[in-house]
Amino acid sequence: MSLFIPTYFSPISQYSEIYKADKIVFETQDNYQKQSYRNRCYIYNGSGKQLLSVPVKHKVTTGRKKTIDTLIENDFPWQDQHFKSLQTAYRVSPYFEFFEDDIAPIFHKKYKFLLDLNIDTFLFVADALQVSTEFLKTEEYHINSTEKDCRLLAERKHQPEKLVETYVQMFDEKHGFIPNLSILDLLFMEGPNAISYF
Repeated sequence: MSLFIPTYFSPISQYSEIYKADKIVFETQDNYQKQSYRNRCYIYNGSGKQLLSVPVKHKVTTGRKKTIDTLIENDFPWQDQHFKSLQTAYRVSPYFEFFEDDIAPIFHKKYKFLLDLNIDTFLFVADALQVSTEFLKTEEYHINSTEKDCRLLAERKHQPEKLVETYVQMFDEKHGFIPNLSILDLLFMEGPNAISYF
């Protein structure tokens, strides 16, 4: 079993480990961390690396909040912005049109909790990559896990040095290869072949 934190269209490094896992366990009882992949991903557009960030509600209290309780701020159309950004960046990529109808519902469904959104992004990607979508959720937090602990992959500062081999990206002739973007970058460029990069 491997333990992961559900993140928003996770980076390639996390899906590389998900692909290798015989059983997936999602950590839902940890404390929410700002500036992590829990609510953000990076794509490749004509200007280079672009951040897509899901706005979350921050309580006025100083206490910590758990990931499972983190609420999405829906007072402005972040979903429209994210989907338009993906369309602009990838509409002429080899596989965007192939996945567009399947990914669109994620940007039309109104989510209350960040965890629900992240689970749906996982289910979409797992289906697209044809890997198992079965997973468990933790019921309590353990600092030291008995499973293979991949929770640090949700933190931007704790990414592995060895990432996937290079592949053709939309704007690599202009900006060069950008490693460890959202799994969407690899998926839209390589389609079913994306699995071979793990």
